[in-house]
Amino acid sequence: MMDSFRHQGLRKQLIEQLRLKGISNTTVLQAMESVPRHFFFDSSFLEFAYEDKPFPIGAGQTISQPYTVAFQTSLLDIHKGEKVLEIGTGSGYQACILAKMGAKVFTIERHKSLFDKTSKLLPALGFHSIKTFYGDGYKGLPAFAPFDRILITAAAPEVPDGLLDQLKVGGHMVIPVGASDLQTMTLIRKIALKEHETETHGTFRFVPMLKDKVK
Repeated sequence: MMDSFRHQGLRKQLIEQLRLKGISNTTVLQAMESVPRHFFFDSSFLEFAYEDKPFPIGAGQTISQPYTVAFQTSLLDIHKGEKVLEIGTGSGYQACILAKMGAKVFTIERHKSLFDKTSKLLPALGFHSIKTFYGDGYKGLPAFAPFDRILITAAAPEVPDGLLDQLKVGGHMVIPVGASDLQTMTLIRKIALKEHETETHGTFRFVPMLKDKVK
């Protein structure tokens, strides 16, 4: 795939928009500037890739708005080498941002069609270290736990206990919580084995987090 000077220029403009909207984490912004978002779009929709908007990717899912990606990733407060579990691979864009920041990424997708696509796309883009899984996000990946960070990219009606159990003490989880059209972005810090503290960070709109995997 081509990453032309035009695409790079559009990406710089998008990063400036994110700065103006309050995103200040330079590591996040650098990662987003270096990962071509148009690689995750079908060729007929490339002109939409650098708008600060979500976009449909099939199976009733979307590639998240760049601002949302930047906001969630900033809240995660990732450090190089940390193990990060992502629930909802979708297009694979968010996983690549995490990997570009030096995280060891484990990502789960419940839609077989999206899993099949991303499991081929990510290595083709050079992201060989990202581990992709087809499964139920509510169950997480207990065989690979504990994780330093857990990122949920779909709206859960409540925080899944099974995922909290897979978070390392001292770890962070970022999850949009709420069953209505709008969800509250929630940061959870695990401070002891069965104890955590939460912070809320405004409202966002996500597709729902559903149980079980689908063909």
